Amino acid sequence: MLLYHHSQMSRYRSPLGAAPCKAPVTFHVQADPSIRAVYLRLYDGSEKWIPMTREEDGLYAATVSMPDIPILCWYDFRGEKADGTLAACGCPEDGMGGEGILTDHPRAWQITVYDPAYDTPHWLRNGVMYQIFPDRFYASGLPHPHREECYYHAHWDETPLLMPEGGDDNCARDFFGGDLKGIEEKLPYLQSLGVTVLYLNPIFQARSNHRYDTADYERIDPLLGTNEDFVSLCAAARAMGIRVVLDGVFSHTGEDSVYFNRFGRFPSVGACQSHQSPYYPWYKFTRYPDQYKAWWGFHTLPEVEKYDPSYQDFMFREHGVVRGWIEKGSAGWRLDVADELPMDFLRRLRRAAKAQSADAVVLGEVWEDASHKEAYGEMRCYCQGDTLDSVMNYPLRDAALAFLTGHTDARALRRLILSQQENYPAPFYYSLMNLAGSHDRPRAINALCGHTWEAYPPAHRGKKRLSEEDYRLGVRRYVEMMRLLCALPGIPCVYYGDERGMQGSADPYCRGTFPWEGGNRELEKTIKALLWQRRNSPALQTGTLSVDAPDGDTLVITREITGGRDVFGQPAQDERVTVTVRRA
Repeated sequence: MLLYHHSQMSRYRSPLGAAPCKAPVTFHVQADPSIRAVYLRLYDGSEKWIPMTREEDGLYAATVSMPDIPILCWYDFRGEKADGTLAACGCPEDGMGGEGILTDHPRAWQITVYDPAYDTPHWLRNGVMYQIFPDRFYASGLPHPHREECYYHAHWDETPLLMPEGGDDNCARDFFGGDLKGIEEKLPYLQSLGVTVLYLNPIFQARSNHRYDTADYERIDPLLGTNEDFVSLCAAARAMGIRVVLDGVFSHTGEDSVYFNRFGRFPSVGACQSHQSPYYPWYKFTRYPDQYKAWWGFHTLPEVEKYDPSYQDFMFREHGVVRGWIEKGSAGWRLDVADELPMDFLRRLRRAAKAQSADAVVLGEVWEDASHKEAYGEMRCYCQGDTLDSVMNYPLRDAALAFLTGHTDARALRRLILSQQENYPAPFYYSLMNLAGSHDRPRAINALCGHTWEAYPPAHRGKKRLSEEDYRLGVRRYVEMMRLLCALPGIPCVYYGDERGMQGSADPYCRGTFPWEGGNRELEKTIKALLWQRRNSPALQTGTLSVDAPDGDTLVITREITGGRDVFGQPAQDERVTVTVRRA
């Protein structure tokens, strides 16, 4: 090979991975004897051709200081042959780093340059997360007001209803009675599992059961309880070593809200009712009052003008939405559709959250590589220290599902893991929310056995159940997936009920009620053991990572702490843990 470089090997790039501002990075390239000169082509806002110094055995080197501001740097190599022509070596076409290829039009390798002061909450990287859809977890039995246009299930074990409301929208107005006091009652169960972080799907007043159509950011939905109930939940959880993270839906509100008030149900003057409404500047009307910009075209979710000063003040001021709920006891925010929020909005949100509590978390919903996400015509990097602490790790989920279901092999999964390790700064990488299931996808066991029933009409999917053979296969694979998530950097997350083997197709059937009187207790014991192994192992939390794929069906993960220091330089017990994940 005329030129050779591998971005994930310290022989060729040192130090590996993302780099803090101004840090020196040394690049090496192996060159064929026919190459008489080698250049590092670096782009850091402007293109530079940097001559590399010849060392022994055909190795060329160059050391470059990274820019003094957070930015994405890109590089490849050019080798000048004896006849004056150039050979080019660049990143593989999939953009995931690693071993270079020779090509006439090289793709550049990436270096994420980040703020050297960037840090994320230590309790996140050391913890175990549990996600709850509040209406479906546990009902305390306390009286709550009934609401018109809603259906209230008579029995806890009934199947969620599909309630079409034009097009593909599901109005989602069936309720089971789960509430905040119910969650508080079950904190001992969560503590016994090893949970340290509780992520709640939206709990603010809304019309639907999922509550992504916010009606009032300052009020807990009365069907879930009161603001005082939330304060009580957070205090009780903290006393058990559990933090509560809220779901922030800041890109849109509900049409039936204090702010829009399309149906006049609220005493406020909403944007839909008058141009003089204080909320009118929050929305963009194309024909007042019936046509307006809505999230993904759903008229029930009018989109908010995020740059509006009054909206930003409402969100970010002292005692405002972002700071106020942290003040009441929340440990921070998971941001719905974070990649649809402007970068400056995210920066202000982060500053507001950290001003209220230095160790508050800001997690984003970003479905792709968060170091170079393309959105709205620009490339966005969410891991440079000015916007998010970390993101939901959907790329890892997708890669793990593909491996465990036989659509790819262990080498492909290893490649994804190493690419994330390469692109993400350590504070961001070790805080990733590593999930198997969520409210947005079919239950993990269904996905893992390959039966999500998407070929069936949505109304029929709720009646489907896995065969005993398929269920056992899904359970075996779910155990392997959780073994993987507990072994990797980031915080492993359990979607409520997955630990008891809940099954179901996509929304609304992935949002069934927790089987308190039944479920797979043997699976629960196994998942509990994995979570506690993670809790009790410094190496599995903040140790170094190496990954091997000895064959297509096996992934070997090694986590290690040596010299009494973890990857962040913090004192930690020496430990070496090897975890093997096999396709079941």
